[in-house]
Amino acid sequence: MAGPTLVRPPPVDPKKSVMENVLELRPLTDIGPVSKKPTTRAQRAANSIRELWHPPGARGVYGGAVIAQCLSAAQLTVPAPSPASDNAEYLIHSMHCYFVLAGDSAIPILYHVERVRDGKSFVTRTVQARQRGKCIFTTTLSFMREGRSGERTVDHGWDLPEGVSRGLEELLREEARKEDCDESTSSANGVETSGPFISKRLGIANGNTDFMKKTDESPNPHQRKPQAWMTCRGRISAAGGQSAHLSALAYMSDSWFIGTVSRVHGLVRLGHSMYNREFPARKAPSVRQAGGGESRNTYETPEGSQVGMMVSLDHTIYFHRPREVKADEWLCTEMETPWSGQGRGLVMQRIWNREGRLMATCVQEGLVRLKQDSPVAQAKL
Repeated sequence: MAGPTLVRPPPVDPKKSVMENVLELRPLTDIGPVSKKPTTRAQRAANSIRELWHPPGARGVYGGAVIAQCLSAAQLTVPAPSPASDNAEYLIHSMHCYFVLAGDSAIPILYHVERVRDGKSFVTRTVQARQRGKCIFTTTLSFMREGRSGERTVDHGWDLPEGVSRGLEELLREEARKEDCDESTSSANGVETSGPFISKRLGIANGNTDFMKKTDESPNPHQRKPQAWMTCRGRISAAGGQSAHLSALAYMSDSWFIGTVSRVHGLVRLGHSMYNREFPARKAPSVRQAGGGESRNTYETPEGSQVGMMVSLDHTIYFHRPREVKADEWLCTEMETPWSGQGRGLVMQRIWNREGRLMATCVQEGLVRLKQDSPVAQAKL
């Protein structure tokens, strides 16, 4: 069956990874003012080739797919290495995104890229994802030319959490044992069995507690940190290059991200069968901080609460070491939520490679509304 594209999609390329096939775009003719000057702000458009995943219970397509395809579309417009730039590449170092409307998997997405600025060290692009003539997603991206930081730099980075490497080895041994015993692999042990990437969830770390101690009994939600390992299914092709690895990381960065808020509170999500199957309801310790004046935070969630609506509002990725990102190798992710309230929640994520080098940091804010005891008037998004 043909996908929701402007023209019939090409067959799946077996030489490319599943991720590359999912994110493939078809460049369209440049639009906007025609100019021979390099400073023109002419736009370039591309459209999605294949139908994007719509998670069960979600309002629209998986947000990570739109994030990644926006990055892919912008990368198509970045200047290629040339003698003028000492053959250096411009690689993404940050992108700031806003989810505007829910994406429909049944119709194509058009990506409009505006060349905002081409500088000697930085290149700036904005991308709008549109359906039916309306903007559903917008992002601003900044690319930095390699080799422009100088020989001496200020360096530091968050360390890989204790125990996560042993946790991955334990899960891989368990998976190998099940294969030897000819047992069917399920997601019960945190292993995703389908899709363009694989995720192995380790559980929730309690503050600075080693994952291997198997505890999440902190009374403070902001100290509970879900941890996991993820990697693309198959190998990213040489033809895809570093751009494909970076787009793949962008795709994976949105997996269960805003759901961190409900996970640390042990809440179920109404109508979201997939989430509730992966993360069953549990009674998480929760206390109200007493005394100390109005500056003290409240860590209490009403007993029996359920999440009635949870959607992403914005998403930011900082690519710290874009040249070193290998999305088809294991990447460790740790998420946390420093705050939630007033119907919103904030989540943060750190992503390391297996050697313990911090590859990226992500931040997202989302709408988090609990089911109310009695119907109340709520504004639409």
